[in-house]
Amino acid sequence: MNSEIPTPESLLEVIRHFADERTAWAYFVARRWPNGVACPLCGCYGKIRLIETRLRFRCNDCGKQFSAKTGTVFEDSPLPFSKWLPAIWLITNAKNGVSSYELHRGLQVTQKTAWFMLHRIRLAMQNGSFEKLVDSIEVDETFIGGKARNMHKHVRERKITGTGGKDKTIVAGMLERGGEVRVSVVEDRSGEVLQGFVKDNALEGSILYTDAWKAYNDLGDTFRHQVVDHAIQYVDGQIHTNGLENFWSLLKRTLSGTYVSVEPFHLFRYLDEQTFRYNERKGTDATRFDAVVAGTTSKRLTYARLTGKELVQSA
Repeated sequence: MNSEIPTPESLLEVIRHFADERTAWAYFVARRWPNGVACPLCGCYGKIRLIETRLRFRCNDCGKQFSAKTGTVFEDSPLPFSKWLPAIWLITNAKNGVSSYELHRGLQVTQKTAWFMLHRIRLAMQNGSFEKLVDSIEVDETFIGGKARNMHKHVRERKITGTGGKDKTIVAGMLERGGEVRVSVVEDRSGEVLQGFVKDNALEGSILYTDAWKAYNDLGDTFRHQVVDHAIQYVDGQIHTNGLENFWSLLKRTLSGTYVSVEPFHLFRYLDEQTFRYNERKGTDATRFDAVVAGTTSKRLTYARLTGKELVQSA
């Protein structure tokens, strides 16, 4: 990491430090290419020339120009890094998230732009780890969706067609005690789906703690399965799912308190956001910020893809 461009330690420092676009740009360039600028189009090192007046690079190998945003979540964005970097700091370190309206007021961009910015940053928060969870693991699932009693009558009639979780989105989760959490939107609570989720994310032989939901019954063939029946008790010594219940509480507080209304087809993006903050909870504001900045590379999210228009056009 380039010691000449230190990472700010507070929001006040971020605002002061990155108020100058050249400084913000230099910070991102140093984080993206710590060993020297490489062409994202052909991969060439060492033959790159900076066009100072435009803050763009030219590759002498392939002859093409590119910017620091090329090949990142910022690609094609007209917004300067002096707005992007404070936005990353805010959503990364706000325990309950940041709404697009709050960002729109704070950065003086439109609400639509702020909404798009936040989703691009959530993409940078994706971990994508292939390492499986080990040792003691809590497994549970929850329902995400508005409460019928809080809806207007005409909305309730349109959205609520059954009891329980029938009209809600199901999210499955696993928590390695003392470690990280993994969550995913699932289609149902069947044994095939939930056991498949567990086997994809947990190392065989690990200790699994679940409630008494029947879908988990066959996990004892692969794991050391311990069950707590919530109809009787919530804790039986070390057998409980309270750690994961705590994560569900944080998630639902964020969704209902900050974002208010989240469409099911965008839910996985909000899960990425909350999962990142939870898994990086032992770090500092600065380390979390640096981690998200580093995660912006080799990822792209267009507005057409975000809104589903890309799928409609290709159909």
